[in-house]
This record gives sequence, C-alpha cells and structure tokens, in this order.
Amino acid sequence: MEAHNHIGVRDLRAELATYLKRAEAGDRLIVTVDGRPIAQIGPLEPSGEPTLEDLIALGLVKRPKNETKPPKVQPAQTPIDISIDRIIKELRGP
Repeated sequence: MEAHNHIGVRDLRAELATYLKRAEAGDRLIVTVDGRPIAQIGPLEPSGEPTLEDLIALGLVKRPKNETKPPKVQPAQTPIDISIDRIIKELRGP
C-alpha cells in the first residue's frame, strides 16, 4: 500500500491525525512548502526497495532537471561476413 502523495504543510497541520493514520497504514507522504518537498512521513519500517521519491525526500538524490527520455538508438548493422582486418583497413584508408 505504498503511495506517494504530496501534501502541503498547511494541510498537514489541519489534518495531522488523518495523515498519521495513513502513514501507520503504510502510505508514504511527502510534505511540501510552496510545492517544494521538504519532509516525508511514512511507516517506521520501509517496505521493499526505495523509490526515486524516497531518495529525493531523503536528500540522497536530486530530481532530474529534464525528465524527457533520450530517443532509442538503433544499433549499427554490421555485416557478419566481413573480417575485422578489412573493416580496420577501410577505416584507416589507403
């Protein structure tokens, strides 16, 4: 039941008991100030591997500046019937 929810510090103050019950149930809550994560509330014993959100909340990593993924690169199609010596000669030139 691990869910990453961002909550503002004002909401946390207003509904502290509710958020503590959610943390006890296994939810991991990220507390934000002006939209910037500053703290984390969650169960005492983590379950499973840490996620990116966990590592960011702990300050161990920073959120990527650019979250777009690079395009997939197609591997070069090298003919299998050419010897390495011939390839090297072609690369080096006459």
